[in-house]
Amino acid sequence: MKNRIFQITSLLLIIKGFSQEIKKDSTTINELKEVVVTAQFEPQSLKKAVHNVRVITKEDMEKLAANNLSDVLNQYLNITITPSSGTGRSTVSMFGLDATYFKILVDNIPIVSDNSLGNNIDLTQINLDDIEKIEIIEGSMGVTHGAGAVTGILNIITKKSSLHRWEINTTLQEETVGNEYSAFDKGKHIQSIKISNKINDNWFASLGINRNDFKGYLDNRKGENYSESDNKRGYTWLPKLQYFTNGMISYKKNSFRAFYKFDYLNENIDYFNPTILVVANPPFGENKFAKDKRYKTTRFYHHFNAVGSLYSLKYNISVSHQKQSRNTENFIYNFQNNNEENTISTKNQSAEVLYSTGTLSNFFKNEIVDLQLGYEFVNNHGFALVDGENQTLNPIRKRFENYDFFIASEIKAASNFLIRAGIRASAQSKFDNQTASSLGLRYLFNNDFELRSSMGKSFRVPTFEELYSKIKFSGHQFYGNENLIPEQSTSLDVNLKKTTSFKSDLKLANQISTSFLNVDNRIDMAFVGFEPNSTSPVYQYININSYKMWNISTTHQINYKKWNASAGLIYVGISQVIDNGEAVSDDKFLYNLQFNSNLSYEIPKINTQFSLYYKFNGKQQQFVSSIENNETIYKLSEIESYSFLDASIRKLFFKKQLELNIGARNILNVTRINQGITTGTHTSSSDILLGYGRSYFMKLSYKLNY
Repeated sequence: MKNRIFQITSLLLIIKGFSQEIKKDSTTINELKEVVVTAQFEPQSLKKAVHNVRVITKEDMEKLAANNLSDVLNQYLNITITPSSGTGRSTVSMFGLDATYFKILVDNIPIVSDNSLGNNIDLTQINLDDIEKIEIIEGSMGVTHGAGAVTGILNIITKKSSLHRWEINTTLQEETVGNEYSAFDKGKHIQSIKISNKINDNWFASLGINRNDFKGYLDNRKGENYSESDNKRGYTWLPKLQYFTNGMISYKKNSFRAFYKFDYLNENIDYFNPTILVVANPPFGENKFAKDKRYKTTRFYHHFNAVGSLYSLKYNISVSHQKQSRNTENFIYNFQNNNEENTISTKNQSAEVLYSTGTLSNFFKNEIVDLQLGYEFVNNHGFALVDGENQTLNPIRKRFENYDFFIASEIKAASNFLIRAGIRASAQSKFDNQTASSLGLRYLFNNDFELRSSMGKSFRVPTFEELYSKIKFSGHQFYGNENLIPEQSTSLDVNLKKTTSFKSDLKLANQISTSFLNVDNRIDMAFVGFEPNSTSPVYQYININSYKMWNISTTHQINYKKWNASAGLIYVGISQVIDNGEAVSDDKFLYNLQFNSNLSYEIPKINTQFSLYYKFNGKQQQFVSSIENNETIYKLSEIESYSFLDASIRKLFFKKQLELNIGARNILNVTRINQGITTGTHTSSSDILLGYGRSYFMKLSYKLNY
């Protein structure tokens, strides 16, 4: 019922807006692409930035008809999205390292997850309605962004102003899930509305709400109402319902700017147990039950930021309070009356964070030298239920604090040569104090070549799971380790870029990059012995492994009139030593190739744009443990290559107020890929679930500006 009311309201706004007039926005896409803010002393052009910043614009996201961050990043080089059909989560990995090494921020503030800050973020829980652009920097960013910024950072920049008095944006999106769709019970159904008001020249406010209803993917299963005892009940991909609410108010006058924004997430994921319990009930036949679960996640996000000048000094200060928790509802589903009975709600994980960061710069009254002083304060109260003795659950509550101070300097050694150096000191409540350092160089040649290089040392602190988890199943035990120490990393990046413009409206951009990353004291699970008076093996997280990575990549972009094409290639080599206490893996480099390209063409006369996206992920190899002749050994495992292909057609109507976007995702129909392991003369294989196949979408958006 709520779904229908929301859709009707949105359609009424569309119809009502047909009679309104629209003003043209003078903020061009080019200007949006050129100015970057992440890890800069102050906003500046992309060309002047010390770091190689990758920018994803609002237009890029609109062409993809993306509704969460996972949809966007899936098409980019050196970024691998790992979805989970069982938990509904999607996380990102870079340089072969998982999401605990990559930091995600919103307006320069790390976002909270169930038990972490900035790392291991579920990409499906980040909505795109309020986003102006995304900036990505690869490589060590420990000086400016602290622990966990080992492989890079992603900064989401939200919209904080407008040229129009009022903006009303409403969207309806319908999407198939593989070949499954119906108006109410199958597919994906998305509705959103956002209202913004430029109150006067100084004040701006906005409020938005988004509903994302994913009905799950049946595949070979029969859904929630199926009651036969053949293990076909439920879904391959679990149903998920999300509500996002966000709002903000901003003020600007002269050089002073400030804003307050809030964000609220409510998410439900349903698990329908395939095992049916049958109880005899003579003379009425049989009663059937199932032990089902519902995972409920909530997130509250508050952020206040102020930027201005104090005498000649420039300051930028942010304070944020965030809380995210994940509860599980266990209940008995009664098929006779379709009721949920004996519901027990348990809080499994949560993190509540008070965070603040700030910088002070412009200490010198010249353009040769600049200095930036900064701080970061984190108070993270984590909670999790872990397995205890006799199958009990024990609550673990821990508070982590760190007080960081950093200093960075920029020196213009010449008009075209910039040097940036920095160091961070981090006082940790749980671990020994840590440091990070970096040196960045940027040289602009006269013939439009841009050379950038950076070196950095960073660190990653252990996660809540690595410290305190306890998992027992099938006679095996897996434990966290409170004595873990932070990992240390060293990185080197070099990037050469050339941009050329011709009088014939032809523009070329080519770049080649290479980087190296080394991680010491890497945390991994290892065999540590047997349970007392038992043959059950015990595994535990310990600082034991080493990790090395190098890569070379090249990207090319061509813009000619209404054509836009790009292509990129990256070759990555990874060497890691895995020691599980029983055997040690080979440390040779294993290589992976990725290729991506996209092509778009615009026909201005009919306000139509065609887009095509392709990404190839080459075969991946890794060492996995295996048993041979009653001994544990490491064998090479190979994951087969796969490709993604997406396409869309975007059409504007009624003076560009109404937008229709239709297209297809995963056109090549990738669902599962094979992972094979050769042991002696025997080869075993298993499937990795990647997606739910080819899907089609239709997105209708209306923008009323006046």
